[in-house]
Amino acid sequence: MSDVGLVRPHNEDSAWVGPYFAVVADGVGGAAAGEVASATAAFAVAATALARFGDPPEQVLQEGIEAARSGVRLGIQRDLNRLGMATTLTAVICDGARVVLAHVGDSRAYLYRHGMLSQISTDHTYVQQLVDSGRLPPAEARRHPWRNVVLRSIDGDPVNDGFDMLPVRVEPGDRLLLCSDGLSDLVPDAMIAELLRTEDPQSTAATLSQAAYAAGAKDNVTALVLDLVDGPAVVGDGRALGAVSDLRNVVDPAAVRARR
Repeated sequence: MSDVGLVRPHNEDSAWVGPYFAVVADGVGGAAAGEVASATAAFAVAATALARFGDPPEQVLQEGIEAARSGVRLGIQRDLNRLGMATTLTAVICDGARVVLAHVGDSRAYLYRHGMLSQISTDHTYVQQLVDSGRLPPAEARRHPWRNVVLRSIDGDPVNDGFDMLPVRVEPGDRLLLCSDGLSDLVPDAMIAELLRTEDPQSTAATLSQAAYAAGAKDNVTALVLDLVDGPAVVGDGRALGAVSDLRNVVDPAAVRARR
């Protein structure tokens, strides 16, 4: 589910969902053409994931993010009015046995298991840096006026600070949530965990979006809810791969609807 929110004039979030991968990108607030940067990055990772199914997830994510950086850089070169455009990116890929996360910026990835919610991505923000260095108590991070200052992103700079990539230990029955900060900034983790109890992932995504609206929806709100199931995975030509773990979303895999 992706919504424009109550304040922003248009939606700068982009997302893509497939049976084995998912990605959320959020145009960095205040920068030129954030919606172009996020759409470019999300499409680059999705296209790479579709073309490279079955390859090691780390390689697919590495190639996808490199394609995203190249695409954003090219977009700036073709239109200098876009100078400064940038985006966050959070993506997961499952190869049938493992799930791997790639992340840059302050969109988030959560793991929900047996009623417990844990954040598996680390925000690349000034405030998170303060927390990590012990200069700011974690309880005060949500209210800090600079909490949305992003230190890493996908932009046009040929020199970058890299991105996080890590394996996610999962088991059938786990639920993953990828979201933009329009959700995580306004809806506390305890409430997110409560809402993730809803059985149907599509209904859960809609309920999370409604919670952000109830809290003011000051930013665009995007939530992808993904369930890890164990069963016969099917490739494009209909052949079954056997009983393997399959990251499958009940939502139409075409793309998350973005209401503008």
